[in-house]
Amino acid sequence: MRNKGLKLLVTVLLILAVAFPYKITAKAVSVVPFTSPIDYSISDNWLYDGAYPENAVDVFIVAPTVDTISDSNSTITPKFKTIFRNAMNQQQAIFAPTARVYAPYYRQASIKVYAMTDPVAKEQAMKNAYMDVSAAFKYYLEHKNNGRPIILAGFSQGADMCYRLLEEYYGGNGERAVKLRDNLIAVYAIGWTMTEEMITKYPQIVPATGETDTGVVVSYDCEDGKVTDSFITPAGTKAISINPLNWRTDSVVASKSLNKGTVTQDSKTGAILSMEKGKFGAYIDPDRGTLVVTDVDTSQYPKVLDIFPDGSLHLYDNFFFFVNLQENVQKRTESFLQKKLASDAA
Repeated sequence: MRNKGLKLLVTVLLILAVAFPYKITAKAVSVVPFTSPIDYSISDNWLYDGAYPENAVDVFIVAPTVDTISDSNSTITPKFKTIFRNAMNQQQAIFAPTARVYAPYYRQASIKVYAMTDPVAKEQAMKNAYMDVSAAFKYYLEHKNNGRPIILAGFSQGADMCYRLLEEYYGGNGERAVKLRDNLIAVYAIGWTMTEEMITKYPQIVPATGETDTGVVVSYDCEDGKVTDSFITPAGTKAISINPLNWRTDSVVASKSLNKGTVTQDSKTGAILSMEKGKFGAYIDPDRGTLVVTDVDTSQYPKVLDIFPDGSLHLYDNFFFFVNLQENVQKRTESFLQKKLASDAA
């Protein structure tokens, strides 16, 4: 059984190695601002457009970085769509039992953007990507949501985009913002650091503090406990995280016995190839605020990308705690619906 699991893991790592070359080199490029977003009234610009319609709530998912070719932002080509779809088939499986799924294609920032040394060019590429994401979310709200409760979700670059959606759409006392906050189940912004500075500037960004609180952000990024600096959590930055095993925000160690399932998934369908309970524990680093994974052999879980430091486990953020995340989406949704029912009855 162990050999089978290792074989499946090697398969997954080979998939990652093909999708993400080890050496990432950014060219010194001038990133041209986009002048208009993609037209989301065209169905082909949606990967998922209300998949799993039997579910009563929605999830709007923003994909992680899959483009390793472009110098700045992606072009929506058939090849890009295939890679995009493969990555999203894996991520959407966390939410599929609970929510109908909406996920737009967007001209994301390529992996090379993260290696750029010019902060202005880097941020312009992110603004370009967000122009599409914002337009997709606006179209979704106006034409697809129909008042249903919403989960926002994204991993890595997708998580960054979720924070930007919170900043643009969920702040202030306007009617739309208030309604959106009232209808927000939770935000799963995993693999991108939330900081005290962010929540001070944007009080609509509310960190999760437990297993069933709603209208909150679930955030963490995995490391081995030896990392001191990364582009996700730079040295001197403290992440605000929650432990997906014990749903605590302090540094109490969650035993691996609390881990309900680490998975490997088929890269094309998202189907679970293997699932192992009790594989990894975790605790929040008291200094960096990142999630330290215990009982892990980093030679079996390499960083894959050279833009990450040794000991980064970023690529496995969802896989390590997949079943706990999947169950938590259901629990938070049930908690939200119960609160809403009680409020409507009052």
